[in-house]
Amino acid sequence: MTTLSAFVVPVVTAGMLWVVPTGLGLIEGPRPPGWDRLRRAWPLLALPGAVSFWLPRSGTATALAACYALATLALALQAPARLALTRSLRPGEIAVLTALVSPSVAGLALVAERASYPLFGFELDLLALTVPHFHFAGFAAALVAELLCRASAAGPLARTAALSVPAGTLMVLAGYFVDDWAELAGAVVLTTGMAAVSVLTLRERRGPAADPVTRTLLGVSALVLAVTMALALWWALGEATGLPHPTLTWMAATHGLGNALGFAVCALLAHRRLRAADPAGPAAPTDPRRPAPLPRTELPA
Repeated sequence: MTTLSAFVVPVVTAGMLWVVPTGLGLIEGPRPPGWDRLRRAWPLLALPGAVSFWLPRSGTATALAACYALATLALALQAPARLALTRSLRPGEIAVLTALVSPSVAGLALVAERASYPLFGFELDLLALTVPHFHFAGFAAALVAELLCRASAAGPLARTAALSVPAGTLMVLAGYFVDDWAELAGAVVLTTGMAAVSVLTLRERRGPAADPVTRTLLGVSALVLAVTMALALWWALGEATGLPHPTLTWMAATHGLGNALGFAVCALLAHRRLRAADPAGPAAPTDPRRPAPLPRTELPA
């Protein structure tokens, strides 16, 4: 196992086996056919993919990775099914759809990397890093942005987070095919969305959280996110301009681990605790154009 793999493999395993099923359990709204079965079976479906990353590159590892890729494809197909039910492209819904589709990008990259195939000409190390990126930036961050959008009644900052995180994630992916400057632009947009997530976490969710454990988890997730995204900007700027910047291995050990454990795991744990404390969730925002209901009066007996 290389030094880079020593950081990436445990992070990817946590993303596949815990982050995705935990996040799926927090998604609200209409559930397409097969949703509940897919969510409950996810740890079992993800196990081959996790095992494949611990094995040397080989036919066996590729076959196991392909099993996981099929599971991510099934999850991605939930996105158009949900869209058909909601018929909505509100910022929060865009974030949910992004979260559902993102693991399929990771699954494809995993199959290519395990097969030692430079998909689209990308180096194997870059393909390996694509796997955690689309589990944590693509899935977890987009989902957390949606949860914050719902909790804050879709205010301007929440809409910024719910749109910028998916847009930035896709722009970073597009930058792989264009050039380092396009990737830098994607990093700027993604960092904008993540900064909004950090501010919203501290302002909207940490304050109302009653117990100190939840408050600590939210605080850690917000502060770690600020540091890890500053590192991402530093790396992207250095790649585009040639200025000194961290290596991929150093980024995996800092930005990668921080985003995975400090942000995603802490944030999802906190939101799960908030959901358990308030199963009804945040109240739906009222439509300002609709008049308030008249007070009920009781007739005398």
